[in-house]
Amino acid sequence: MHEQNDGTGDPATGSTRRDRTNRAVLLEAFGGPETLVVREVAETQAGPGQIRVRVTAAGLNPMDWVMTSDPETAARFGLSLPCGFGTDFAGVVDQVGAGAIGYATGDRVFGAALSRSVADHVVIDAQGDIVAGVAHHTPDDVDDVTAATLAIAGSTAAAALAVLDLGPEDVLLVGGAGGGVGVFAVQLAAIVGARVIGTGSPASAEHLRSLGVEPVAYGDGVIDRIRDLDIGPVTAALDLHGTDTVRVARDLGVPDQRICTIAAQLDGVPAANGANAGPAALENIADLVAAGRLRVPIAATFPIEDIREAVELQAARHVRGKVVIDLLRAG
Repeated sequence: MHEQNDGTGDPATGSTRRDRTNRAVLLEAFGGPETLVVREVAETQAGPGQIRVRVTAAGLNPMDWVMTSDPETAARFGLSLPCGFGTDFAGVVDQVGAGAIGYATGDRVFGAALSRSVADHVVIDAQGDIVAGVAHHTPDDVDDVTAATLAIAGSTAAAALAVLDLGPEDVLLVGGAGGGVGVFAVQLAAIVGARVIGTGSPASAEHLRSLGVEPVAYGDGVIDRIRDLDIGPVTAALDLHGTDTVRVARDLGVPDQRICTIAAQLDGVPAANGANAGPAALENIADLVAAGRLRVPIAATFPIEDIREAVELQAARHVRGKVVIDLLRAG
C-alpha cells in the first residue's frame, strides 16, 4: 500500500505531497473487503468536456460492495477487472477541460462516479450521469465529509418519495429507517409534513427518534406494535431492505401503488433508484443540509489506507449513519 501521506510540501513549487499523489482503491479480484488494495495509479487528465476533481472525501454505500462481490453482478454494472471502488465523492475541481461549462478551478463539488470515487482524483463529464460521473456545486455551509454522503443515498430517497407523493395527511412506514437511505428518506418525509414510523432493532430506537421517527422493533408482532402507536392508519410505505416491509404494509391495508421498494421488485409495487430522481433533487438536499433542516449522521471516517476496515463496518449493516473515507487524513 501507499506510504503514509504526511502533507509535507515542495518548497520549490508550493505543492503538497497530497497534490502530487494519485492513489486509488482498486479491486484486482471480485469478492469481499479483503480484495481491496490501495495503489498508485497513472495520473488522469481532464479531456474535452470533462473536469477533474481532487477528491477530499468519499462516502460508502451498500451498492459499492454488492456490485463488486462477484463477476456476474459486476458485469451487470459494466465493471471488469481491474476496477475502482466507491461512487460518492466530494472535493475541489483542479482541472477544467476544453468546452466544460459550469465549473472553474477551485470550485467545491460533490457527486457520483460509478465504482471509482475512492481515489485522489476522479475525472467526470461536466454534463454527465452516474456512470460518466456527475458533479454538483457544494454549498458553503456543507463540509466535504457530509457532501460526500449525499449523491447515492440522497437521490435514491428523493426518487422513492417522489413515487409516494407524500403530504401532511400521510403516515409513512419505513423499513430500514436508520440506514444510509433511510436517514434521508425519513427526514425528507417529515419536511413535507408526514408522520414517520421506522422499523429497526430495539438498540436503534433513540437514533431513530433523533431523526424525528416513531421507532418500532421489527420481527414478530410488528403489526400490533405499529397499531399500538395510535397515530392513525399507515397510508404509505417504503421498504429499503427487501420485501418484509411490503408484506407488513399490505397487511395494514396500504395499497400497492403507495408502497415503494429500492432493493427488490414485486409485481404491482413501484420500485425506485437514484437514476429516477428529479434533476434538482440533490441540489435541494444539499440546500436543506446547509440550512440545518436535514442532518446527516456520520458514523465513522477512515483514511484511505483503512478501506478494508471501513467497508467491513459499512457492510455489517448495523452502523448508524454514514461511513466516509477521508482522503486528507493520514493512515
